[in-house]
Amino acid sequence: MRGQQSGLTIARLAEAGGVGVETVRYYQRRGLLETPERPDGGGLGGGVRRYGSEEVRRLRFIRSAQSAGFTLEQIGELLALDASEDRARARALAEERLVDLDARIAELENARSALRRLAHACAASQVGPCPIIEAFDTSRN
Repeated sequence: MRGQQSGLTIARLAEAGGVGVETVRYYQRRGLLETPERPDGGGLGGGVRRYGSEEVRRLRFIRSAQSAGFTLEQIGELLALDASEDRARARALAEERLVDLDARIAELENARSALRRLAHACAASQVGPCPIIEAFDTSRN
């Protein structure tokens, strides 16, 4: 059996995972979530597919990993690693992600510093074109 939350419809699964039904279906198409069989074997007019606590856990894992910036391909690999307990590869994926995040953070910090300089220059004088507008107007550069 699937645990305490056995018997969830796709709508309830989506709600429990904080996503929409179409997102659940997308993850199913990508192979990140399984699509359970219909209770009657899948015939026309069949029963409603049911999901359990494992699917809720997996869906929440996907969303958390996405929040950390992992791609769906990387998330698929992490899910596979969960089954194999390959900690070295999971750690390598996390370290790769950290390098990407550090680069993005440096980029954002540079953008923040540049914008602060522009805001200071804008406030320093009321004469001439605004440095902020001028910096973003590519036709003037």
